[in-house]
Amino acid sequence: MLRMQLCSKEVLFHMSNRNALTEGPIWKKMILFALPVLLGNVFQQFYNTFDSWCVGNFLGDDALAAVSSSGSLIFMMIGFFNGVAMGAGVLIARCYGAKDYESMRLAIHTDVAFGLFSGALLTVVGVVFTPTILKWMGTPADVLPQSISYFRFYFCGSVFSVMYNIFVGILHAVGDSRHPLYYLIFSSFVNVALDLLFVGILGYGVGSAALATTISQGISAALCCIQLLRTAEPYQLKIGQIGFHWPSFRQIIAYGLPSGVQNSVISIANVVVQANINSFGKAAMAGCGAYSKVEGFAFLPVTCFTQALSTFVGQNLGAQKYDRVKKGVFFGISCSTILAELVGIGLYFLAPHLIRFFNSQPEVVDYGTRHMRTICLFYFLLAFSHCIAAILRGAGRPSVPMFTMLGCWCLLRLSYVTVAVRFINELETVSRAYPITWSCSSLVFLIYFLKADWMHAFDREERKHQPT
Repeated sequence: MLRMQLCSKEVLFHMSNRNALTEGPIWKKMILFALPVLLGNVFQQFYNTFDSWCVGNFLGDDALAAVSSSGSLIFMMIGFFNGVAMGAGVLIARCYGAKDYESMRLAIHTDVAFGLFSGALLTVVGVVFTPTILKWMGTPADVLPQSISYFRFYFCGSVFSVMYNIFVGILHAVGDSRHPLYYLIFSSFVNVALDLLFVGILGYGVGSAALATTISQGISAALCCIQLLRTAEPYQLKIGQIGFHWPSFRQIIAYGLPSGVQNSVISIANVVVQANINSFGKAAMAGCGAYSKVEGFAFLPVTCFTQALSTFVGQNLGAQKYDRVKKGVFFGISCSTILAELVGIGLYFLAPHLIRFFNSQPEVVDYGTRHMRTICLFYFLLAFSHCIAAILRGAGRPSVPMFTMLGCWCLLRLSYVTVAVRFINELETVSRAYPITWSCSSLVFLIYFLKADWMHAFDREERKHQPT
């Protein structure tokens, strides 16, 4: 009997460390984690882009303009809840690295309960307040009805979007980036097929494009949920245990609330920027909206390495492997900034062709090209800021990215746009808001990163927020 118990513990130990980032070659572990994240984001961005392509080519300029302003509003509504969920990812990764599986179990089931509540709340708020927010953004009257239709259909499926991010965050926190990739690939093909059916063949309108996205997100969330329910790992999800464990919830809030506030407030600033873009008319909306789809692909190297860095830092600090953290941080920042800048250079030269893919109207192509070329050469700054923010979140220091980004990406961005457009009323004036504020945040992050004892501060936060 004793031998069987020892064997079962050895098997559990082996299984629970199969995805761990605390052992093995750093570059290999981070790339093996980041590559599925990158591919998954490519497919996710692909079906988001396909929405715009279908709408622009089958329904016309007004419909494309209606959909094109979606990013800022959707992120404003969902960003807070996803930011709070980041706190759960930090907590789960830390417990996983420290092999504290009981605390991890409580955090996972609390995280899922929070996601269900958040999704239901967001559905109500999004459906009710969409017209008010779109009018506040200055959406042109000829575009407004289709915009309302698109957003209301999208927010009806908010619970799927939130729960998908919750489930993927749990899997990423324990080092599993492969299963979310498989599920996302499948749901991407479903989304493309539904777009072609609803928009291209049946001609149901822009609302049906949002419906296609909602259905595909629901499939992704369901598949991730099934994976967590069926796994034999210590992070298995059990329906009967879903609920709020308040000490764990306090920790999730402590680490996630700053990111949630950061996401929401920054997205409000971006909504103001979008409102200024809207003032140039629907051609500018369509052109800049097309750029935003291309931008989604351009940011993928940033996204995959920031997620890898946050998980890597959380797990290894939980295991108190500080030298390994330093080496991983250097590798992640280097890869992310270099790749982001190479992509930015490519976009500068390909800008007209990429915008023309979505809409061939000369005025739309001109607006989109000018907007892209003003921004894309500064992607390395965006990558650096996101990497440092991810590292500090993984280290349990989320307030630093929050204050830095609120100051630079919100207050400074709003101040600049408000003042500068009054003197130079051109699209490039609005576009410059992004590289200017990325430069400021990168400088602040660099100073803090080099001078602060952020790694050992993690240990103090660990003791401070330890559940009782």
